[in-house]
Amino acid sequence: MQPDPEELVETIFRNGTLTVVGIVLAFSLGFVSHWAGNPVPWQLYDGFALAPILIGIGLQVWALAGLLNHNCLKRPVFERATRTFMRGLLLTSFGVALAVTLDYLEVSKLANIVG
Repeated sequence: MQPDPEELVETIFRNGTLTVVGIVLAFSLGFVSHWAGNPVPWQLYDGFALAPILIGIGLQVWALAGLLNHNCLKRPVFERATRTFMRGLLLTSFGVALAVTLDYLEVSKLANIVG
């Protein structure tokens, strides 16, 4: 059953969602910043982790822009922005998990060489 296109989302609910999206986006950007400053040397295969992180962050920014638009009070627009955010969150989470795994493997390899 499709919602009525003129059905509106409550402003308080939209504001809460907007806050969550902003906070998660800040954490995502913070992770990339921290990871870029990581002393573990970057390898070519780190691109496999970086790509989903950057695409996911892009989707999160897209969702934030959609939620900041006045039209997002219309339920279909709000739900589309929320779905976009969730896709971005999942991609970013996958990339972060892959980045942590790759760093762990690299540090383990370096520890075996040194130790």
